[in-house]
Amino acid sequence: MDILCLASGGGQQTAVFGLLGARLTVFDLSETQLERDREAAAHYGFELRTEQGDMRDLSVFPDNSFDLIWQPYAINFVPNVRPVFDEARRALRPGGLYRLTFSNPFRAGVTDEDWNGDGYALKLPYVKGLPLWPEDDAWEVEGADGRSQRILGPKEFNHTLSGVVNGLIARGFMLRGLWENTGNTVPNPQAEPGTWPHFIAVAPPYLTLWAALTPGEIGVSDA
Repeated sequence: MDILCLASGGGQQTAVFGLLGARLTVFDLSETQLERDREAAAHYGFELRTEQGDMRDLSVFPDNSFDLIWQPYAINFVPNVRPVFDEARRALRPGGLYRLTFSNPFRAGVTDEDWNGDGYALKLPYVKGLPLWPEDDAWEVEGADGRSQRILGPKEFNHTLSGVVNGLIARGFMLRGLWENTGNTVPNPQAEPGTWPHFIAVAPPYLTLWAALTPGEIGVSDA
């Protein structure tokens, strides 16, 4: 299969597909992330094409280039899903698959730190394109010395469930499945309230879907 790992730099997904023998391309905004993919390819001995750019512009690829587009958590870093979906539709072959992970829109702006003694209170309006974390632009990251530090992070935007699902349907995609996603942590409703395992047992932080491109299907408006 011809596979595009979209906004997927870092070496995790490409290593799996490379070891399975896919014809593989990774596209990412960050040159540092793409370098991690090259390192993984060199380590495991598979061929890899890397391209740097914005996920909203895949013009470097001809129409009908891929059988599968695999996009991990990334689409929330752009304020509008439409240009990404337009490009995914163009770059996929008929019958091709699109796998997408995005922030659960129903928990926008809420984390484990928002425990108030009774629950995790919603506080942001349910609106397309609204910044997910309007009061905090910083990320906690681990530095080269192993210590945690705060750096200026990218903006993240909420995408409503109707905006994502109808946006795909309007472009001829047919949903094959939709699942709640808690990342690499197992949810635990018995954990201490205010901890991440407890929070994700109450509000799964991500959603993941599979969709297949079926040109000619009648879509709905994604307005």
